Amino acid sequence: MAASRRAVGVLFTLAWRNLWRNYRRTTIMLVAIVVGVWAMILFSALISGMVDEMVRGGLRTLPGEVQVHHLNYRDDPSVNNSIEAPAGALLGRLEQPPVTGWASRVRVPAMISSERDSRAIQLLGVDPAAEISLGFDPADIVQGRFLRGPDDTGLVIGRKLAEQLKTGLGKRVVIMSQDPDNNVADRGIRVVGIYRARLQATEELNVYVGRETVQALLQLGTRVSEIAITGDNFRAVDRWWRDIAEAAGPQLETLPWMELDGYLESMMDLQTSYNLIIMVVIFLALSFGLVNTLVMAVFERVREIGLMMALGMRPAWIMYQVLLESLILLALGLVLGNLLALATILPLEEGIDISGVAAGLEMAGMGTTLYPVLELEHMLMSTAVVMVLGLLASLIPAWRASRYNPIQALARN
Repeated sequence: MAASRRAVGVLFTLAWRNLWRNYRRTTIMLVAIVVGVWAMILFSALISGMVDEMVRGGLRTLPGEVQVHHLNYRDDPSVNNSIEAPAGALLGRLEQPPVTGWASRVRVPAMISSERDSRAIQLLGVDPAAEISLGFDPADIVQGRFLRGPDDTGLVIGRKLAEQLKTGLGKRVVIMSQDPDNNVADRGIRVVGIYRARLQATEELNVYVGRETVQALLQLGTRVSEIAITGDNFRAVDRWWRDIAEAAGPQLETLPWMELDGYLESMMDLQTSYNLIIMVVIFLALSFGLVNTLVMAVFERVREIGLMMALGMRPAWIMYQVLLESLILLALGLVLGNLLALATILPLEEGIDISGVAAGLEMAGMGTTLYPVLELEHMLMSTAVVMVLGLLASLIPAWRASRYNPIQALARN
């Protein structure tokens, strides 16, 4: 064992000295690896920031991170599939961390009519304070005001819907839907606010009214369509949503956002795949330089390798030495690349202004500021890609070095 450790120590010393024989070539390759690792982590952080912003935008559009419904509500979102407001064990669980906000809503299909036109909408009876705790931004109200309470008799519509109906602030519109007896329930309501949304479809579809006003219109009493819940980290929802499901009971359906919105889940899956593809492509380009560096280093030491083999060094140890040179170079590049990435990304976590291109990104649910997200996963993934591909690329010059004939190598000039 002691002899093996001494042998490894000798190999390490030889590998280190061989790397810096031609310090210019080694420095150029080291800089290339550092820049490559830095680019991998930076791009991954930017992509993660974009995807996180899209997911948060989607979750703010109404789903919440977890939803509780009647078992049949998603198949038939009518008032007949409503549920009681939270109480007992469920209410107690909603007041505990990591839950940061929750809201009970009435959400039913309806029609809205102005003097000029009619449209199909999603009527939302809400408690405005609870919606704000879930992520609705009052600054999105571009005209008028948001609802003042669950008993507010006003109505808030999207900009696009207001244009389609040719109506505006202070105008009266008629809301129509069905009550539990399948009778048409209608009411004239005045528009008190107009909101903007990142997605035009949201502006066309969602109409906000006070929850108690909608409950009275549809004769629901205190019943609601859904309970929406949000926590402190949408990526960690798997840790707690089952506790909500247990408190709600088997008579209700409790689902996390990944199952409620397949598009948002696919965005998260795509992010991981895209990060890996970028890392592999970047390092595949770098691997050609790494192979060239090691091939040249081996070519310059042909007689030296022949002498070591003539003195009894086994071909396998020659191969290990070349691989060790590659490993040292890769490890140095990883350490410096990670440090450079940290120094670049941490100051940017306050946000990058992308207002110049934000108009084209609004359709994807992004805002005007991009917040890079640096995760340990990015560093581990880049380390794995660099080490695996780097050592695989190094096998070629290492194998060639181990196959030299000692006599022919010593005779070479």
